[in-house]
Amino acid sequence: MYLTVHRGNEPESLVDQCIRYLLHSVDRFTFKFHDVNKFRCEDVKFRCEDVKFPREISEKFLSMYEKSGGIVIDSFVDTFLTKDITHMKSVKLRNAEVSDSGMQKLLSHHVQELELIKCANVSQASLEVLNMSSDQLYSLSLGPHCSMFPDCLESEVVVGEKQRADDFMMTDFEININGRATSSGSLTYKQRGYILKAPKLRRFSLIGHTLMSQSICTQLYRDMPHLTHLNLSKCMFLFDNKDLSFLAEFKDTLVSLVLFNVSIVKDNLDHICSLPLLRRLDISVSSDYPDYGNYSPNPNDMLSYIIFKLPHLVSLDISGTNLAGRGVAEFSSKGSPDVPYVTTDIPGLASRVDRPLEFLGLYGTKHGASHRHDIPALRVAGDCNEAQLLIAAKAYIDRPEMLQQVLNDLYHIFRYDTCVDIEHALVVVLEALDTHLTERHIQISGSANLFYIVKMKDRPVLSSLTKRHIITTILNGMHMHLEDDTMMRNGCLTLCQFKIPQDVQFDYDRLVRILLHIITEMEHESNSNGSNFVLRIAIYLLNSLACQVDNAHKILLGRLGVIKKMLRLIKDRIEKQRCDDILEVAWSAMWNVTDETAINCARFLNNGGMELFLNCLQYFPEKDELLRNMMGLLGNVAEVKSLRPKLMTSKFIEVFANLVSSKSDGIEVSYNAAGVLSHIASDGPEAWTIRYPAREKVLAKMVEAIERWPIDSERNINYRSFEPIIQLLRVYHTPECQHWSVWALANLTKVYPEKYCQVVEAEGGIELLQNLLDNENVNLRIKSLARLVITNCEAQFKCHK
Repeated sequence: MYLTVHRGNEPESLVDQCIRYLLHSVDRFTFKFHDVNKFRCEDVKFRCEDVKFPREISEKFLSMYEKSGGIVIDSFVDTFLTKDITHMKSVKLRNAEVSDSGMQKLLSHHVQELELIKCANVSQASLEVLNMSSDQLYSLSLGPHCSMFPDCLESEVVVGEKQRADDFMMTDFEININGRATSSGSLTYKQRGYILKAPKLRRFSLIGHTLMSQSICTQLYRDMPHLTHLNLSKCMFLFDNKDLSFLAEFKDTLVSLVLFNVSIVKDNLDHICSLPLLRRLDISVSSDYPDYGNYSPNPNDMLSYIIFKLPHLVSLDISGTNLAGRGVAEFSSKGSPDVPYVTTDIPGLASRVDRPLEFLGLYGTKHGASHRHDIPALRVAGDCNEAQLLIAAKAYIDRPEMLQQVLNDLYHIFRYDTCVDIEHALVVVLEALDTHLTERHIQISGSANLFYIVKMKDRPVLSSLTKRHIITTILNGMHMHLEDDTMMRNGCLTLCQFKIPQDVQFDYDRLVRILLHIITEMEHESNSNGSNFVLRIAIYLLNSLACQVDNAHKILLGRLGVIKKMLRLIKDRIEKQRCDDILEVAWSAMWNVTDETAINCARFLNNGGMELFLNCLQYFPEKDELLRNMMGLLGNVAEVKSLRPKLMTSKFIEVFANLVSSKSDGIEVSYNAAGVLSHIASDGPEAWTIRYPAREKVLAKMVEAIERWPIDSERNINYRSFEPIIQLLRVYHTPECQHWSVWALANLTKVYPEKYCQVVEAEGGIELLQNLLDNENVNLRIKSLARLVITNCEAQFKCHK
């Protein structure tokens, strides 16, 4: 397995850290790099032309780029993967949009291993480039949607501009990217005598291709005489006799043959069994295959024959077939006269009871073969239990049609919290999701499994590296399938199992963009229960992302449009006269985003926030949580001196003055309203530009409310800094401002001394409080509260000493 569940808090390897930094800071190493968040680049050039990465870094860089959701295109190859910059022996591309031009640069590395899965822009033109650089090629895998391999020998060879029909090995070979022959005559592969010129090739996979003639199959042996591993899964053989006799040519070398979902296997059993060295045979089929479950009228005899003719088999996959028989114990000796009479649940494997297979694929076999007891195999891929399903998921990791079914079966186990091998399950599910990013159904099934694994009570503690992998995988799937409500729901629910924002800091920007997309798409569909649920959880996550983060993150949230989105949601709720948790959390999110972030406070005012505040007061005056969140936000706005004049209207001041007397949500609404008024009044009498309500009456009302608050009131508030409060201690021209400030500090240091006493001292509060005590013009009540703050802090510091 390429992934392990990291234990403890061991750091990521230095190589991985360097590559990850490069991936997230691409613009620092290139010119004109565009749209980093979408992992795209255009018209770029590497800055450090004298730098060349070794093979270990080059190959891991490509792998980590794709696993992070990156799409390989030609300009990415030009920038990072040319011979001038990297050294590569293995190139594996999945869902890449690289063209023949990009492949030309990749193949110039003379790779030993090449894998192309769903690379639709690669044509037969790249085959000729490969032939010019395949002297070291050891393994070649061409998956579906890749047109690199011809379908018959009669196909014309793609000819380059300087290439002549009688000399295909010219050193000045140039590929014709458009695939047009411009020489005086065209040449077929048959005339030339070979398709692939790779003398060292040992492993060849051609998956999901159509082969139009038997001659092209015969040519495989001529081109690959030393082949040991052959995979022709899902290939269609459209020639008349559908004869696989060419397999016999590999009798002296082939040890592994995979013919998954190949329709003509049962008619070519003799040719398959003419490979005496075979150690692995896969003739499984998926549930959408025409012969699924009805593979042979004589399943026991067929399986016995295979086992007898291939004595070296250690791995056999017959999933989806009926070759395991009906499950009735039988005496079986038909395969060989030397086989003793033994009883087994799978009659065709009677001869292997004393020499069990290392692996046996029984997933989806007819008559529930994997549920039987006497199975002569050490490892079984089946659907009987969790262990079998995890083996099946790993075995079929490259087969989306089977993998999806396996993940669905695992889901029914995990949802009831009955997972036994949680670490193994996590590894397998993550690998499935990482491998099939574009497969919507696998992403949905896999993310559902991931949710239940992560939330299990008995799961091991996840290391920071494992958390990072899980979150990256979820975000990749959400980003790829943004329009799928189910994927958004699964992703959001899984993310809620982590500490937000701490665990997602490494990909903060992308998560914010995804959540904003969800909110945008669903804000007008929130009448349906499903959409309403996803919208709720997206807003909850967005609100959590705004908590306990630095100003740079809050500025980013504002720039990306969080405040505008929240105001639109609020406006929609007001129009519907609906006060729900979405409305409350929208105000809470803005409260967090505006905390000590002036530019976001301005965004709130400039986008009609105050009008919506008044509307909410009008329609929902008795909603405590809503009032608290709104006044908390306005407290942030009032802390910004340049914005306070926009609050200086009779309408707003009268509302704040009335809310000072509010008993809603304990003291919170009254406290925040007094805070707003204190900051406004701190600008002096000359800044009070309205005649009504009168400044003196408002301030008197505020002091009256402060004196009603119990000094030991527990608070539903979290301060990162006391700087705005402490600054009010300097406002000697308006003692009411000092009164609110010292009460706030006295309350918080009394109720939460461990958290807030050190903040008071660190931000210079003790000195300013002492100045109040030393000033004879300060009234006794303010001095009393100031002395209480100092006493609370001294007691806390003494305790720590």
